[in-house]
Amino acid sequence: MAESRATTGIDESIGLLGFGCMRLPKTEGVIDIEQTCAMVDAFLAAGFNYFDTAWSYDGSEEAVGKALVARYPRERYLLATKLAPWAADMDAEKVRAQFDQSLARTGVEYFDFYLLHNYGQNRSARFDEYDVWSFAQEKKAEGKVRHVGISAHCSAEELDAMLTAHPEMEFVQLQINYADWESPTIQARACYEVARRHQKPVIVMEPVKGGMLATPPEAVASLLEQAEPGSTPASWALRYAASLEGVLTVLSGMSSLEQVEENCRVLGNFQGVSDAERACLQEAEATLKSLDLIPCTACGYCVKVCPETIAIPQIFDALNHYTLYHNLKRAQGLMHYDIAAHDAKGAEACIFCGACVEVCPQSIPVRGELVHCREVLGD
Repeated sequence: MAESRATTGIDESIGLLGFGCMRLPKTEGVIDIEQTCAMVDAFLAAGFNYFDTAWSYDGSEEAVGKALVARYPRERYLLATKLAPWAADMDAEKVRAQFDQSLARTGVEYFDFYLLHNYGQNRSARFDEYDVWSFAQEKKAEGKVRHVGISAHCSAEELDAMLTAHPEMEFVQLQINYADWESPTIQARACYEVARRHQKPVIVMEPVKGGMLATPPEAVASLLEQAEPGSTPASWALRYAASLEGVLTVLSGMSSLEQVEENCRVLGNFQGVSDAERACLQEAEATLKSLDLIPCTACGYCVKVCPETIAIPQIFDALNHYTLYHNLKRAQGLMHYDIAAHDAKGAEACIFCGACVEVCPQSIPVRGELVHCREVLGD
C-alpha cells in the first residue's frame, strides 16, 4: 500500500480530507448558512482543517466568511482560495482586484494557500498576459499569502512546460479519480506523474468526479458492493485518491452534513487501497468508459460565460440519465424541471459562440453535445 502523505515543508498539519466549498447546500438558490455552519462544525470536530474556496464560486467566499472565519479563531483552519484570470470581462487591473475582493469576502487578513485557477488550454494565455505569476509572488512577499500553487486542467505536456517555466509553484491541484486515471482527455495519471517528477506535492480535486462516482451506474455499484459489502461508492473513490504518494489533501465538494460525516469517517480512519481493490477499481473504470457518458462535473463555469444562460450541466445530466436508464420521458422531465428551476434556457438557445468550450475544465465539446442532447431529448 502506498504512503499517502506528502513529505514537504509546506504544512504538515493539513488533514487528509479537505472541505471543497464549490457545492455548498442551497435553499431556493442561495447558500444555506445554517447548514453550512453545521457542516463546518462537524468537519473541524473530526480533526480536519483545510477549506478550499475560489473567487469564481458564487457566494462561496462569503459563506466561508460567515460559517468559518467569523466563528473560529484563525489558527483553527487553513484557508485556500483562487485567482481566475480566465473569467469574463477581465483585464490586468480587474484580475488583480480579485485578491482584495477575496480578502473582503472571507474576512481574513491572509490566505494559507493561494491558487492560480483553472490553468490549461486557451485559458493559459491569460496567466501570462496578466502576469499572475509575479502578482501571486508579490502577495506572498507581503505576507498576505503563505503558499502559492496552481490548479490545473491541462495536458501532461502543458503541465510539464508550465512547471519548468515556473518552479516557484509550491504545489499542484489536479483532477484525480479512478474514472479519469487513464483518460486521454483528463490525463490524470500522466499529470500526476509530471507533478511527482517536479517534486511538487499534489492536492486532489474531483475525487468523486462531481458526485458521479458517489452514485455510479448500477453495474459499477454492484461490482464495488460485491468486493466490499457495506462500503459506499464514495468511500472507494476517496480512498483511491488518498492512497497516492505525495498527496497533501483530498478535496471533497460536500453539500450536506451526511456527506461531511461519511467522508470524515472514511479518511479519519484511513485505510489505503490494496492491490486487489485497485484491480476492482480498474474494472469499474473500464465499465464506466463503456457507457459513453458526458464527463460533466457540474462545475458551472460554462454557465457563467454563456451569453444565453443555458442550463448546460442540467441538460447533460438529463442525457446521462437517459444513457444509463433508457427512460426518455423521465430524462425529458428532469431536463425541463432543472431548466425551469435554474431560470435558464434549453439547448435550442445555443448560438455556438464557443465561450463555454474555452472554460470547460473537462474539455467537453459543449456545442456538439448540446446538439446531440436536442436530437435525443428534444427541446
